[in-house]
Parts: sequence; C-alpha cells; structure tokens
Amino acid sequence: MTDPTPPATAAVVRTEFPLPLFLRGKVRDTYELGNRLLIVATDRLSAFDLVLPDGIPGRGIVLTQLSAFWFERTRQLLPNHFISLDPAEFPFDATEWPPEERAKLPGRTMLVRRTRRIDIECVVRGYLAGSAWQDYQRSGEQEAGGIPLPRGLVESQELPAPIFTPTTKATAGHDEPISFARLVMLVGSELAEHLRAASLQIYREAAAYARERGILIADTKMEFGQLDNQLILIDELLTPDSSRFWDAQRYRPGQGQPSLDKQYVRDWLTTSGWNREPPAPALPAAVIARTAAIYAEAYTRLTGRAMEEIHGEGGTPIDGQ
Repeated sequence: MTDPTPPATAAVVRTEFPLPLFLRGKVRDTYELGNRLLIVATDRLSAFDLVLPDGIPGRGIVLTQLSAFWFERTRQLLPNHFISLDPAEFPFDATEWPPEERAKLPGRTMLVRRTRRIDIECVVRGYLAGSAWQDYQRSGEQEAGGIPLPRGLVESQELPAPIFTPTTKATAGHDEPISFARLVMLVGSELAEHLRAASLQIYREAAAYARERGILIADTKMEFGQLDNQLILIDELLTPDSSRFWDAQRYRPGQGQPSLDKQYVRDWLTTSGWNREPPAPALPAAVIARTAAIYAEAYTRLTGRAMEEIHGEGGTPIDGQ
C-alpha cells in the first residue's frame, strides 16, 4: 500500500493561546473555559516517558480528528466529553489573537466538557503483545496482567477473549499495572465493574469496525471521568498514540507486527543505541516523514477520509496547519 502524503507544513510543538492554561502535558496543551476545556493536540511526540525534540507534522490533527470520530461512533455505548471541533462554536473570540496562534485552532483543537477525572488507565488487550507478552513469558505461560491465559500462546496471538488490564495513571514516570482487586480498592466495586464493562464493550465494537477496514486493534487504553455521577469517556480515544494498530493483511502471529501507530518510532529509538536517558535523540527527517505517513494512513483507513479533507475555519481544507 502506498503511504498517504504526509503534511508538508512545519510541526506545531507549542501553543500560547491567550486563555488560562489548565495543563501543558507531554502532547496536549489544555486551556480552561469554566465548565469546559479546550484541548489542543500539538505535534509533540513522547516515547519512553520523554518528549522528543522533533514534532511530527500533522500528528496532532490525526489525534484530534480520530478521537472525535470515535467519540461520535461510541456515543450510543457511553457518553463522552466531546462537544465540538469547530472554532466558530468555541466560547471566545479569536479574531484579535496573534495570527500564528489563531492558525493553530482549526483541526487540532477540541472543545470538551470538564469532568472529574478517574486516575486510572483502562487498558484492553485483544492480542498478546507488548508488556502483556512479556508478562506471559515471565509467568511461565500462565497469565498476563494477572489474568490466567492458555499455555502455548505465541507473540501477537489473538487472545481467546479481550482482557481488561488497568494501570495507575502516573503524573511522572511509568504507569503501574494493577489487579482488578486493587482497582476495586481504589474506586469501589460498582465503579470498577462499570469501568471494565464499558472498556471491553467499546473495544469490541471498535475492533469489529476496524477489522472491516483492514486494521487490527491489538490493544488500547481509555480514560474516564465523572460528571453529575455519570461515567464519561474523556481524553483521546482509539488513536495511534493510545492503541496498537496492525495491518490485518500483514498480520502473522509468532512475531512482532508492522504497526500503524507510535511503535514505529519506539522501534527506531530502540535500535538507535539511545539508553532512554535524557536528552532524547533527534529524529532523522526520514523517520519524521514516515511517522507522519503512518498516522495519516491510520486516519484514512479508519475514517475513509484523506487528511486533505479535514476542514478548518470557513470550510477551507487544511493539510497540517
């Protein structure tokens, strides 16, 4: 398959909107708007708990647009925080903003409802990969994430049924896996059961949809909040950052899989000789271009839309700006 042409514009690695800053994370800049938030997905890229020195042009647009796509598709399963991507519907007037900041609004910016975040990463795995594969090997082929599995499985093999393997949500460093019993201790049995059921249902629905479009969702992580005592999906959803996407046609159990996600960059960093200590190395131009193409391909195959079809202010197509 020919890679989609990645955006040719410069990467957006920082925003300075004239709004109260709520949080500047590894990837997103979030601004306060009363009972709402404005989430801006920059083109920053993090790996191994560090922000890399180079951004990936158009990456933040893919994260925002694909999250919005999935929020709309899964809304009937569980409410979410998504309100709008249209700057014309944002509750402020940006006409007097500096032009370079106003230009960052379309495409990569999402208006959402503000919720009380539940500090848990809800991970669902449909295939034996990553840390689950490592757990399986360490445990003598008995379990992954504390969940018993059949013996004799191989790397990347589809599991008999998707499993729920939550982790803590660390503000710094690594998220730590926790058992379901530990989750119950942290949030209570009723909420823990709801988190597990909702995560598994959303994964199953999304995995079935993606498979029809030639993509296997090996695993994914979700975040939830609470609003008026209701469980709400928040943050991002089913993106190349939060998920492992594999090409179904090239899928071969028993080995690592060609990915349509951030794994490409992780693999390059692993083979580069970097010791995972700061500072992170600069990415070659070819790696930046290939990563942008991977993200664009994932977006196009899942949504059926090309990057060039994403519209900004006034209905004008944008291509990474």
